[in-house]
Order: sequence, then structure tokens, then C-alpha cells
Amino acid sequence: MKITFWGSRGSIPVSGRQYLKYGGDTTCIEIRTADNTIIIIDAGSGIRSLGNKLYRENFSEFNLILTHAHWDHVMGFPFFKPIYSSKSLINIFGCGFAQTSIRGILSKTMASPSFPVDFSALSAKLEDYAACKSNFNIGSVEIERIYLNHPNHGLGYRFNEKGKSFVFLTDNELGHKHPGGMDYNDYLDFSKGADLFVHDSEYNDEEYKLRKGWGHSSYTDALGLACDAGVKSFGLFHHNQDRPDKEVDEFVFDCKEKLKNKNSEIDCFAVSQGLEIEL
Repeated sequence: MKITFWGSRGSIPVSGRQYLKYGGDTTCIEIRTADNTIIIIDAGSGIRSLGNKLYRENFSEFNLILTHAHWDHVMGFPFFKPIYSSKSLINIFGCGFAQTSIRGILSKTMASPSFPVDFSALSAKLEDYAACKSNFNIGSVEIERIYLNHPNHGLGYRFNEKGKSFVFLTDNELGHKHPGGMDYNDYLDFSKGADLFVHDSEYNDEEYKLRKGWGHSSYTDALGLACDAGVKSFGLFHHNQDRPDKEVDEFVFDCKEKLKNKNSEIDCFAVSQGLEIEL
């Protein structure tokens, strides 16, 4: 599978010279499977650029998987160009949690008076599938899911194809258990041996002390899980909206030093907008 990150920022999109390296768009990831099926994770602001590319390539069927309903993960949906084409079929997977349905989550992004075009006016065919309680398959990819430690709930995912695995745990707080969340050992078992492990790494240790319970992890806690799980590659994700590139680089440097001291061979990096990884 080929994985492309179209947004790795948390909370709100940002712009400016201090964000050029890692980008300013919020969560959106594209997976191209071995049979060229398209899987999209979350509809943050990064989905706009992805949609423009897919529209130019004349793709008509997409699979959109949602982690949760917070604004930075769904705000780009009204700007995803394929939803305005009658040729498009969009299969949507996720869990409604606080909303009545997955469709309800997305329709609120276009509700008056916040957006001028109503959800009912979309031309694309939308099919929604609940993924709350069971694993599922899309094309050649087996998808496992786990509940996140995050306010208002959420789902993390593991994508398995041809002996390779990608674990994505955004908006997951390892130092505090939220209602409906899981224990550390559950995330450890879920992530074990992953080829690519991408985890919420929003705070440093001092920041986390002031924001415990907000639903995000320190990069040191995320690194600890990566080491315990024996993953091959660890990507820091959900960069704070006020975090300039220089500070993200410092997080990565510290992680690499800690890994070096442990004689660990884990490849550590911070996820940047536009990054492509093939497993």
C-alpha cells in the first residue's frame, strides 16, 4: 500500500513561513491499495487538495474512513470536489458516537448558516457503514479498529495488506483514560510489530502537564509506546497549531537521541504534509 499524508496539523489549519516544512493542513491521509482502491482517512482541510487531484485523475469511487467528529477532522468535507459530481460513489466508514450517524457528522459541516450549500444538494452517491464494533475489509486491505482515549470518543485503525501493516492512532491520550477509551496494554497489543506507526504527539512533557485530559499525548509517551510495541517506523503526528517547524525538529531530534541510547533501530520522523510512504 502507498500512503500519502495530505495534512498532519492539529486543531486548526495554519499558514506562514514557520510551517513550511511540515505543512498547515489538518488530518487527511490517502491510502492506495495493491489493487488501486482509494481509502481516505479523515476529512480535515487536507482533503481539499486530495479531492482536486482525484477529480483530475477521473476517479469516481472512494472509501472515506472517519476517526471522530471533531472539527479539524471533518472541516474539509464541503471542499472535497468529488462530492459535487453525480459520477462519484463515496463509501463512508466510522462510528456516529455523539451524533445519530456518520452521515449526521458530515451533514453538520454544511449546516446553515455556517455553509451556503446544504448537504442535501450534493450530487455524489453516499453510502455509510458503521464500523463501531467489528473489523472490516476494503478491497485487499484488512482493517482493524480500536477505541481512542479522546473526549467525545474516536476510533484508531490498523491497515493490513500483503504482510505489511500501518497503525494510525491520532487524537489518542496515553496518559489519561477517557470514557470509552482503552488501557495502555490494549494500544500496545494493537500496534505490535507495525511496519508504520503514526501516533498523536502534540505536546512536550511540560505542556502535557498543563493539558492532561485534553485528549492528546506527549511525544515521549508516544515514543514509549512505539518502543514497547516493537514497531519498525514511528511518525509523530497532529502537530500543535502553534508548533513551528523548528520545534517539531527538536521533538524528532530528542526521539532519535532516546532511541540511540536504547540501541533501538526504530526509524523516527515527524509526518509532513505531502509525505509519501510505500509499504
